[in-house]
Amino acid sequence: MENKFEENLKRLQEINDKLENEKLSLDESIKLYEEGIEISKSIEKSLKEAEAKVEKIIESKWKKN
Repeated sequence: MENKFEENLKRLQEINDKLENEKLSLDESIKLYEEGIEISKSIEKSLKEAEAKVEKIIESKWKKN
C-alpha cells in the first residue's frame, strides 16, 4: 500500500492533468482546484515533517562525532 504522501502526489497529478487536458465545467474546475489546494497543503506538511526528521538525524550524527 502506498503511503499518504505518494497517494497525494498521484492525486495532485491527476487533478492537474484533468484541469489541463479535459473540458470541464466551471464548477468542476473549481472543485478540483479546491481539492488540489488541500492536497498541496497536506504535501507541504509532510515535507516539512520529513525535513525536521532529517535535521534531527543530522544534528544527532554531528553530536556523536
